[in-house]
Amino acid sequence: MQSTVTPTHCPYCALQCGMNLTPAPDGTVEVSERTDFPVNRGALCGKGRTSAAVLASNVRLTSPLVRDEGGTLVPASWDEALEKIAAGLGRTRAEHGPDAVGVFGGGGLTNEKAYTLGKFARVVLGTSQIDYNGRFCMSSAAAAGIKAFGLDRGLPFPLEDIPKSGCVILVGSNLAETMPPSLRFFTELRENGGTLIVIDPRRTKTAEQADLHLAPRPGTDLALALGLLHLVIAEGRVDEEYVRERTAGWEDARAAAMAHWPEYVERITGVSVPQLRETVRLFCEPESAMVLTARGPEQQSKGTDTVGAWINLCLATGRAGRPLSGYGCLTGQGNGQGGREHGQKADQLPGYRKLDDPAARAHVAEVWGVDPDSLPGPGRSAYELLDALGTDIRSLLLMASNPVVSAPRAAHIEERIRSLDFLAVCDVVLSETAALADVVLPVTQWAEETGTTTNLEGRVLLRRRAITPPEGIRSDLEVLHELAARLGVKKGFPTDPEEVFEELRRASAGGAADYSGITYRRLAEENGVFWPCPAAVEAADTSEDALPDGEAPAVHPGTPRLFLDRFATPDGRARFVPVSHRAIAEEPDEEYPVLLTTGRVVAQYQSGAQTRRVAELNAAAPGPFVELHPRLAARLGAAEGDPVAVVSRRGRAVAPARITNAIRPDTVFMPFHWPGEGRANTLTNPALDPTSRMPEFKACAVRLEAVER
Repeated sequence: MQSTVTPTHCPYCALQCGMNLTPAPDGTVEVSERTDFPVNRGALCGKGRTSAAVLASNVRLTSPLVRDEGGTLVPASWDEALEKIAAGLGRTRAEHGPDAVGVFGGGGLTNEKAYTLGKFARVVLGTSQIDYNGRFCMSSAAAAGIKAFGLDRGLPFPLEDIPKSGCVILVGSNLAETMPPSLRFFTELRENGGTLIVIDPRRTKTAEQADLHLAPRPGTDLALALGLLHLVIAEGRVDEEYVRERTAGWEDARAAAMAHWPEYVERITGVSVPQLRETVRLFCEPESAMVLTARGPEQQSKGTDTVGAWINLCLATGRAGRPLSGYGCLTGQGNGQGGREHGQKADQLPGYRKLDDPAARAHVAEVWGVDPDSLPGPGRSAYELLDALGTDIRSLLLMASNPVVSAPRAAHIEERIRSLDFLAVCDVVLSETAALADVVLPVTQWAEETGTTTNLEGRVLLRRRAITPPEGIRSDLEVLHELAARLGVKKGFPTDPEEVFEELRRASAGGAADYSGITYRRLAEENGVFWPCPAAVEAADTSEDALPDGEAPAVHPGTPRLFLDRFATPDGRARFVPVSHRAIAEEPDEEYPVLLTTGRVVAQYQSGAQTRRVAELNAAAPGPFVELHPRLAARLGAAEGDPVAVVSRRGRAVAPARITNAIRPDTVFMPFHWPGEGRANTLTNPALDPTSRMPEFKACAVRLEAVER
């Protein structure tokens, strides 16, 4: 084992906090502060501090597992496990065609692994059926950003700009629990005289930090944004010069907003007209301001339009593409940004290229050494792919995801997974989904491998290998290399991550997410590089022949701040998109009179597959709960800690009551980290946004029932 201190990054959320890892003589790994990384400046949340606990051999998988004739997963050799996977995928492809084989990835995979997984699906398997759990993260914000700006990057500016802004509206984010080290930027905002407005149906720990907290009814963020824009127009606060010079489509968006007068919006949202007016005043009076969204407005069946309405508010007030201003999305998963940029997403090729674009197909096919016509077209989105398991899709290769816990309508998805002819899972632990597999492969973790991730700012980072993995553990890149060879493709799937990244650079060159100017050396020396970063600075003539003797082409510095000169549209103008309020897919009624919304708690992460194996985190958050208002609890006859059943049209979940005034009386909240009878996603609605294909996790109709124990 190495004994040196290795600077690297946390394996969890999209902050990708910097940390140092030091192997200890007893085989454990010490996590310590790394103050040189500007995103967290040494601060770590409980998940980050305890992240090395999952590296222990008594927590993680240490041998391949194969299901025997009796239906039990038993240890097996790597050769046996790989042969079984190749045979299972190959048999399905031969009998039912390539699209009968599915691939499902994860937002925790490095850029190198996400890139290789997409290439494996399209080149080796020939399937169009690939997507990833990042679809459940920020796909609505991505779709809205592309419509408005021509480009999707979570934040178009560094986090360090937030404290210098005049006002920030934070929509549907409880970052005090989901990414605690980022809270300091908002604390500094207020210390500098700026204003923080938090919009959330619950009075969360984040909302407690706000100057103004608005608590709209879940699923009404679209109406709220339109009501604010209506007031901006009515009060003469539109930046007419900016709108004229830097945007297009204003008149239609203006007309749509004017149909949402304040009293109408108050009836829909529950936010009072005085609060609406105060929000507009606080947002418009400073010289600079930002709107940041998270899963609250995005995980809706109208998520794209909802984010679009908040972008329209920024554009109308001249708050996009200007210093210390703009719209941004707070990405959730560790590599949710990079994971979709380079080929895991059903409709995208590396470099954020569209799969149905002939030029994009030709470019990537040349890098891959294949015929462009051999590449399949776009496939199903994440939920649609999972819903097709066992019918159109007969076999599945799954990496770094746990949809049995994380997918909407989870009991149904569990049934679909059980109905597969063949399931192979690569993971570091035996998740609830891995426990259903025919073959499970134990793979290396973040501290045992080198690779890149892209954080919520669009900052590409280098995670460094700090320790040697246990004997018998292989990397996802080695798995894909071995499977490709067994399925007839001997070349093109290297196992060295830097070699993969060099190919990714070429594949992304000229694309929207251009990484061609980024190298491992630069990432190590510069503490990350913001994309887009082409191979050289554009100039009239940057060919080496045109340069003076001994002078190299200029190195592109990366792009920390987007859109300051022009937007990424053909004419450089941002696009207003006219949108109007519409109801959620499933409104409450007599049978299901209450709204359910879901989210996270500080001590657990996503489906909890890893964090639920850490004693310190389980002590802080041991299990699910139902958060409800005292008036709702009184009608139910429930006391603190009593078991409560939450029932939707899709199923039933039971968890202890947590009674608080911090939630609306018409709403209950459940965290989604746990399986079993407290599984929140048993209840959630898979109604999809028509553009982003995001399910409506954030609002569905339920009823409550008392449970006797």
